[in-house]
Amino acid sequence: MIARMWHGRVPTDKARAYREFVNGRAIPDYQSVPGNLAVYVLERREGEITHFMTLTFWESLDAIRGFAGEDVERAKYYPEDEDFLLEFEPAVVHYEVVGQAA
Repeated sequence: MIARMWHGRVPTDKARAYREFVNGRAIPDYQSVPGNLAVYVLERREGEITHFMTLTFWESLDAIRGFAGEDVERAKYYPEDEDFLLEFEPAVVHYEVVGQAA
């Protein structure tokens, strides 16, 4: 199993709207891809900036390619992101899951 992590920053006054976008558009998109095992979106307010961390779990790199394209290290963005994000980080990070507990 592979964990994929993406980070984005939005102005805090747009955080609620971005959260609604993520839950209504991005999460269903992730879930529609074969091989996606789970999606978690974390949020942390830091004054006028709110950080979002998207943590997804995948069966394999091939499954991630089905979502992100051939360059799995490249971040995937939606057109709506331009209304919220302060910058577009170019890369994501992947970790192999080597232990877990429920």
